[in-house]
Amino acid sequence: MILADKIIDLRKKNGWSQEELAEKLGVSRQSVSKWEGAQSVPDMGRVVQLSELFGVSTDYLLKDELEKAESAESGEAERTLRSVSMEEASAFLRMREQNAARIALGVMLCILSPVLLILLSGAAEMGRLPLTQEQAVGAGLALLFLLVGGAVALFVACSLRASRFEYLEKEPIDTLYGVAGMARDRREKFRSVYGRQLTIGVVLCVIAALPLFLSLALGGGNEFVHLLAVGALLVLVAVGVLLIVRVSIVWSGFQQLLEEGDYARENKVFEKRNTWISGSYWLLVTAGYLAWSFLTDGWDRSWIVWPVAGVLFGAIWAILRAVQKNNG
Repeated sequence: MILADKIIDLRKKNGWSQEELAEKLGVSRQSVSKWEGAQSVPDMGRVVQLSELFGVSTDYLLKDELEKAESAESGEAERTLRSVSMEEASAFLRMREQNAARIALGVMLCILSPVLLILLSGAAEMGRLPLTQEQAVGAGLALLFLLVGGAVALFVACSLRASRFEYLEKEPIDTLYGVAGMARDRREKFRSVYGRQLTIGVVLCVIAALPLFLSLALGGGNEFVHLLAVGALLVLVAVGVLLIVRVSIVWSGFQQLLEEGDYARENKVFEKRNTWISGSYWLLVTAGYLAWSFLTDGWDRSWIVWPVAGVLFGAIWAILRAVQKNNG
């Protein structure tokens, strides 16, 4: 293991970002990035600072043949971490890019699934179609289940493809020489795409309600115009969410390899302890959504469950993280 990889390994074991390490050393984040990417080497003074900060000897940092840190406090060997090679890292990122498009499409299909049901049932009820209300609802439900079934098939296929890399999400890892630098380079190249598509996706979700407001203001009480506006709302949300989900999955792949953000080691421990909470939560949300939709025939309104549940879940998760952090 070379110096660059040792700095990465020790920084991650301490749960610090590049910015945090740079601040502790009194250097810029770019300097730390260059050290970790083997683009430059810290001078002897910085090496001494690093040894004191990490609690290891300068010999460990400078001699490639010493693979384990000799702790200045305890001298206990660190437990073995699963290594990630360049080939495996490249295969993982390739899989994430492919799965991102499929999962995003599946999510879009789920959001679009009730659109035809809303339009057909509404048009039949208003006498705009040569169909009975039952026939229109039956056709709409058939398409709904077809789209949801297609989405589920995509999700299952993606889950099976990703299963071999599940350890990257849940276990601490040790990236071999060059892997971290490769991941950072590819992330920087992707950054502009990520920012652009994330912005467009968020804007589409925000302005999605405009057709509904316009129909209320200009529709003159025409209920069919309102139904079309609801359909347009769902289409805009679906496209926006597709963009957000696709780039977010790719971005999170870089974070997994670099053990940053949600995939920092302390967060992996948190996720492992609280997996049952998220699983139970989303099962209850799904049950509530289906019960509301079927019992009230409110498919045109029940979709609101998902954005509300997503925001609420984020708040619950943030509270749990804060409690865990305060408890040490």
